[in-house]
Amino acid sequence: MAIVVAPFGYAITGVHQEVWMGAGCGLAIGVGIGLRGGAQAGPWMGILIGSIVGISTALIAGAAPWDGFGVLVPPILALAVGMHDGLRETSFSRYRDMSRETFILSALLALGLFPVLVTSGFWAFTVAPLACMPWIALMSGLLSHRREGWHDARPPRLLVLSAVLLFALLLFLSVDEQIGTARLTPRIVPVLQYVGTVGLVFASVPAAAFLLGRVGIAWLQPRLRVYDRLAEYLRVMWVPIGGFAVGYLIIIVLFAGFYGMLERFGPGAFADAGVGVKEWLFFAFFTGLAQDYATVVPISDSARLLVGAHLILSAGWVVVLFAAVMSSIGPKLERIARRHAEEES
Repeated sequence: MAIVVAPFGYAITGVHQEVWMGAGCGLAIGVGIGLRGGAQAGPWMGILIGSIVGISTALIAGAAPWDGFGVLVPPILALAVGMHDGLRETSFSRYRDMSRETFILSALLALGLFPVLVTSGFWAFTVAPLACMPWIALMSGLLSHRREGWHDARPPRLLVLSAVLLFALLLFLSVDEQIGTARLTPRIVPVLQYVGTVGLVFASVPAAAFLLGRVGIAWLQPRLRVYDRLAEYLRVMWVPIGGFAVGYLIIIVLFAGFYGMLERFGPGAFADAGVGVKEWLFFAFFTGLAQDYATVVPISDSARLLVGAHLILSAGWVVVLFAAVMSSIGPKLERIARRHAEEES
């Protein structure tokens, strides 16, 4: 997950703290969901969900300033809860289940944020995921209570009270800040604007993130199950694939020597030809793929004939080997497919 998230994060922002915050969140959430998703969900779904959470964290952190860190936590936590709920093996049916799993994910999110926030001096924000937990759990339950399989008709009073108190505290702090900064202007306008912004962030944005995560994983999961069987097919195909790769490399090396020898004994056969074997290996590689190589161009008739022979041999190698491989491993692949069909039925 870190290998996936870190390069993507650096493509978004050059701030190391923001990138590693995304990597930490993705790693914590991915490991937690991978361990709690059961044997059927498996670690691969944890890796997928963790990567999505990590990339989303880096994306939001790169767009929001550090003093707007509170904007980051609610949608990321809601996204993680939605994807966890979207898994068939862990779909929640009660507010109690939703609250328990939201608390676990909020603790994991705080754990992923902790190293970066402590080293950067924003350690107080590590409690933000836990503080947002009641509101995210209540919102997720309200968005799920009409779903088939949901049992609770009303949310628990303690959960509602916790979410209301959290929202009231947030509004109080926001209003107090706005009153303290707006001394010479009418205070009601900036206060209402800020309250509206807070309501938007803590209501519609997390709700959209939760629904998007749940629908996305519910759509992806059955389509990714094919990769569970990929290893079995690869065990049958790895020898022919290896044979094809070895043969293709032999053709590249062989024609690299031919090109270099032709240029050696007939200078000017290629335009802008280099003097080293590396140049001919690159030229032979791109020629085998039927792609033009920028710095070497065949000029003489003998050079064009040699390039044509290389293209014909490369294409023929693909066709012949493909036919041989399919005739050899076709029955084995059919037996694997038949066994999987019998297991599903």
